[in-house]
This record gives sequence, structure tokens and C-alpha cells, in this order.
Amino acid sequence: MMFTNKHVIVAMIVAPILSILAWMAVGSFTGEQAAPAQAGQSYPLVSKSNCRYPSGACDLENEGIRLRLTAATEGGSELILSSSHPLDGVVLGVGEAEEETQPVMMRPVDGQGLEWRLELGTSPRFDQRIRLVAMAGGSSYFADAATAFLEPRENREQR
Repeated sequence: MMFTNKHVIVAMIVAPILSILAWMAVGSFTGEQAAPAQAGQSYPLVSKSNCRYPSGACDLENEGIRLRLTAATEGGSELILSSSHPLDGVVLGVGEAEEETQPVMMRPVDGQGLEWRLELGTSPRFDQRIRLVAMAGGSSYFADAATAFLEPRENREQR
């Protein structure tokens, strides 16, 4: 008998829609707003899921800045860093998760600060970590990412 009243039916349809719209409006008014990077501050870069498996690339992001690490050679003995924004400098270290590694300066390739390279000499092992700091506009962006994306194809097939 309750479902024969058209007012009840309309209310059952409209109420969930209004509640979702109210939840979104409150979130946009009271939620944390992204602020531009301040000179002299450090910001973390989030490593995306492609860093945790043999994908060939590792994406690192923080709001507007996006970095992508790829291997120039099979096995990852040379790394290429591509950036969405011009960078002033990049230092990178590869090592065990618990140990302190000596960072090495990457060298700019394109003259605009959008592409950087580093010859590692040896391919990183699957269990090692990449630690990187990129400087842009007076701010620094840091990341700690897995090296699993660099794993050679023949090692992937053996598992």
C-alpha cells in the first residue's frame, strides 16, 4: 500500500540523490585545497602501482608534477627520468632498503630540464630501492620506489 503513493516513490528516488550531492558539496567547501609548492619546502612523490611490478616504467606524482623513470637498456643499467616540468637538478641513489646510499647527480639531456639520464654501471636487483630527489622552482620533491619495474624479461619468465 505504501508503494502506491506517488509522493513516497518520488521521495525514495530523490532522497539518495540529494544526500550524495550534499556530501560532495560539503567535501568541496570544507575539504583540503591543493596549494602551490612553496620555495624551500620538500614534498613527497607518490610511486604509482607500475613501480611494483615489471612494467618497464615507474611513475612518480605529486599534484602537478609528474616524473617517469624508465630503463634505456634492457636490465636497467641506464635510467631515464622524464618530467612534466623543467627540473633544476636530480640526484638518485640505488641500494638496499635499510642502508644509506650515496646519491649521484643525473645529467640533463635535452637542455630544458625535462629529460635526465644516469648510467648505473650494474643493473639493480629486484629487492633494491631507488631514492630520488628532484629540484624544481626552489622546491624539492623526494621519492622512494621499488626497482621491480626494471626487472629483465628473462628473469620475469623464470619465476
